[in-house]
Amino acid sequence: MFRSHTNGELSLKNLNETVTLSGWVQTIRDKGFMIWIDLRDRYGVTQLLLDEERSTEELMKAAKNLGREFVIQVEGKVIERTSKNPKIPTGDIEILVETLTILNESQLPPFTIEDETDGGEELRMKYRYLDIRRNPVREKLIFRSKIAQKVRNYLSDQNFIEVETPVLIKSTPEGARDFVVPSRMNEGQFYALPQSPQTFKQLLMIGGMDRYFQIVKCFRDEDLRADRQPEFTQIDCELAFVEQEDVLQIFEGLASHLISEISGKETGKFPRITYEEAMQKYGNDKPDIRFGMEFVELNEETKGKDFKIFDEAELVVGINVENCAEYTRKQIDALVDFVKKPQVGASGLIWIKKQADGSVTSSVNKFFDEESLSKIAEKFNAKAGDLMLIMSGTENKVRAQLSALRMELGNQLNLRNPKDFAPLWVLDFPLLEWDEETERYHAMHHPFTAPKPEDEHLLTENPGKARANAYDLVLNGNEIGGGSVRIFNKEMQSRMFDLLGFSKEDAEAQFGFLMNAFKYGAPPHAGIALGFDRLVAILDGNETIRDYIAFPKNNSGRDVMIDAPSKISDEQLEELSLKLN
Repeated sequence: MFRSHTNGELSLKNLNETVTLSGWVQTIRDKGFMIWIDLRDRYGVTQLLLDEERSTEELMKAAKNLGREFVIQVEGKVIERTSKNPKIPTGDIEILVETLTILNESQLPPFTIEDETDGGEELRMKYRYLDIRRNPVREKLIFRSKIAQKVRNYLSDQNFIEVETPVLIKSTPEGARDFVVPSRMNEGQFYALPQSPQTFKQLLMIGGMDRYFQIVKCFRDEDLRADRQPEFTQIDCELAFVEQEDVLQIFEGLASHLISEISGKETGKFPRITYEEAMQKYGNDKPDIRFGMEFVELNEETKGKDFKIFDEAELVVGINVENCAEYTRKQIDALVDFVKKPQVGASGLIWIKKQADGSVTSSVNKFFDEESLSKIAEKFNAKAGDLMLIMSGTENKVRAQLSALRMELGNQLNLRNPKDFAPLWVLDFPLLEWDEETERYHAMHHPFTAPKPEDEHLLTENPGKARANAYDLVLNGNEIGGGSVRIFNKEMQSRMFDLLGFSKEDAEAQFGFLMNAFKYGAPPHAGIALGFDRLVAILDGNETIRDYIAFPKNNSGRDVMIDAPSKISDEQLEELSLKLN
């Protein structure tokens, strides 16, 4: 028996018991005549004690030869500590060691296995198995496991059945690029790794499973942005004989349940806004509503004043930053520098201040008198002490730029408290978006999304105006889930493929199996997929998903620990009919 107890469970109630413990040596404090060892495992730390009075010379010698991260087993008696440590659960006791066995030695780790480590991110990723021994990493993985269990329990209670779908599937042209896998037995042919189990879960509905879920790995071979992984996990769900409202109710319930379980806070009914409203008020379709600063459109108040930047703009729009009129020139210049960064791409920023005495001044006093500035301030509902920030340009660009500024100010002003949760639903997305480069429509969600019933006629009259029967779940400024009511009849699906520019032959080659299945009584169905990695991170008060993945990739999509991706041998290439000349 390697252990009778773990290193996190012993207390004064175990006094005088003889116990066996195993784990890693965290620290050694050698006073010569007395040695203390902190022994660590997943469950906690227990202090071990050896001294010249009660320990044999051989035992003392063995303890002195230990190094950090040695794996050891000890047997000894639980005694009360003279100098207690209230910071750990085992802080009232220690183990008077009677036997010590080295199970495995360890080289000196390349960084300290402590909460605050001296290892940089790339080094810790290379030695991720050591990083996992650290409390912050281990606790995040344990937290992830607990959330997964809560999700499974909730969905099982809602009559969902967990079904595994294939990982080797067919490549499809829509969406992000697929990772492809060559088939040795089918020369010149390839599998793809799934970007999602979309068609399979629809087939499960046709198969009568009624309610399906899966916590599933998905893969996208896309250019990596910050905190984006080429493989990720989602909570994938599909339901039959439901409408949009049914899906919203069930998954609002799931999100509320998780938030309540984690924070003890009740969220109430989630707000719902349309895509159009989200873009108009916040400049993006995943707004953080923990704070205000809603957009105010100012074309009427700003044009015709001989200020070229406003007069020539498609849209003049701004936000009111409450109680910030005392911002210094240096602080405002820093905001101007922020919006001019290439990632934001704006050319500048106009400010207006409503002073404590009620007077109004601005960076464009040359063009706007105080009466004009006061009218603008009224449009903002500004009060004394407020700072108004205004941008202009083409509509889509300026909304995105102002949205970035709004989020930056939210961070600077500590308005994005990670312990607060502000979920909402965003509804009524456009069904299609026009791509100028390819000169055809692309599905905003995916090709299987149904239009809103009242917009079906627009597929013939004006496809770009049709709205999708789709919905996104947003939490604290992050999209954590998205889904839609699906097309479930062959005629409508064929019509959608036509709009997306598929030839009949391509549609049959790519999705003939699904179209064929529609002939055999497909029920009305809908679904949703929640990004599990991001959901877990946000629930834990974080937004960095990599911390919650056991073995993540770096920003280049590489696993620096196992050095993947890597080249394969010429023999393997030849076997796969991929031999390069």
